[in-house]
Amino acid sequence: MRALFSVLYPVISITVFGLYPSMTIGPKEGWQVYSSAQDADGRCICTVVAPEQNLCSRDAKGRQLRQLLEKELKEKMDELQPLIPVLEQYKTDAQLISSFKEEIRNLSMVLTAIQEEMGAYDYDELYQRVLRLDSRLRNCMGKLTCGKLMKITGPVTIKTSGTRFGAWMTDPQASQRNNRVWYMDSYTNSKIVREYKTMEEFVANVVSRTYNLPFKWEGTGHVVYNGSLYYNKYQSNIIVKYSFETGRVLAQRALEYAGFHNTYPYSWGGYSDIDVMADELGMWVVYATNQNAGNIVIAQMDPDTLEVQKTWNTEYSKRNAGESFMICGTLYITNSHLTGAKVYYSYSTKTSSYEYTDIPFHNQYFHMSMLDYNARERALYAWNNGHQVLFNVTLFHVIKTEDDS
Repeated sequence: MRALFSVLYPVISITVFGLYPSMTIGPKEGWQVYSSAQDADGRCICTVVAPEQNLCSRDAKGRQLRQLLEKELKEKMDELQPLIPVLEQYKTDAQLISSFKEEIRNLSMVLTAIQEEMGAYDYDELYQRVLRLDSRLRNCMGKLTCGKLMKITGPVTIKTSGTRFGAWMTDPQASQRNNRVWYMDSYTNSKIVREYKTMEEFVANVVSRTYNLPFKWEGTGHVVYNGSLYYNKYQSNIIVKYSFETGRVLAQRALEYAGFHNTYPYSWGGYSDIDVMADELGMWVVYATNQNAGNIVIAQMDPDTLEVQKTWNTEYSKRNAGESFMICGTLYITNSHLTGAKVYYSYSTKTSSYEYTDIPFHNQYFHMSMLDYNARERALYAWNNGHQVLFNVTLFHVIKTEDDS
């Protein structure tokens, strides 16, 4: 701005006094001689005087011009003010880009090192290394013996659908690529089973197939095992094996002395007298008999013929049990189907002995009508008051060594 005023000084402050030689202004009044002219006789005929430079600041026109210039400059500055944050952002972005460049350089060095290492092997050799590692992993997993239940966590709510009671399940014998889900709503007076190709389609309610069973079921203690459905036939103690592939009944067998149709149900009722299960050791069925005073009986069953191979009599009342499930040949019984439930009692078929336990789990929706273990998923499937939920289980494992027989 100072340079601009210095250019304008001669224009706004020069005063010309022509043809008035006798009219002079002395420097004491704040003016100074700027220029003069003389005639042939040496007489002054024209004198140009100008105010001192510091007088311009007191000149009214000068002040007006300065105010106009300052206003215009201020407006320009106001227009430029919003650009300051933009410039700061550019500065930050420039620093970020510099950081990215440094990371890319480091990554390039890592990739180069990997490429050099990979260059030492051809595809076939790498593939064989992967197969060997996979084999070692499977051998390691094979050394995990059946475990003892230590903890139940969850649940994770997969879906909310159906009535208050029902059952849903996957096949623990299926391959990892086969993730079909089966869904059986209600505990009686129905023959419709819905199938879903994946868990995602189950959540989205995309039914892939519907089966119409030849007999109605009772309770919710069904299980799918190796491609077939096992369930309790309505108003009987008969177990039915139904093939999903052929759509036919492959076997039927009555459980000797087993109570049915709310004779010895779980505490929630619902004709839950007979509960078919599966675990790492095979297929089981849990029920009660008059001969065992209404206490739970565990039976190991042949999945092909449904023949009972061996039975164990427990001392736990079937009517007092909320639900139960098998893990590695041990039956775990919950003390309630309502809120505050926990695994209260377990019976080992290996040692033919029982113990009282204290393993709580969160009964989120306050009414459990189905609880089954899936050995492939290492999870508990549950039907909780119209919600299909999953629980994770923690097992205590024993590792077999090469010296173990």
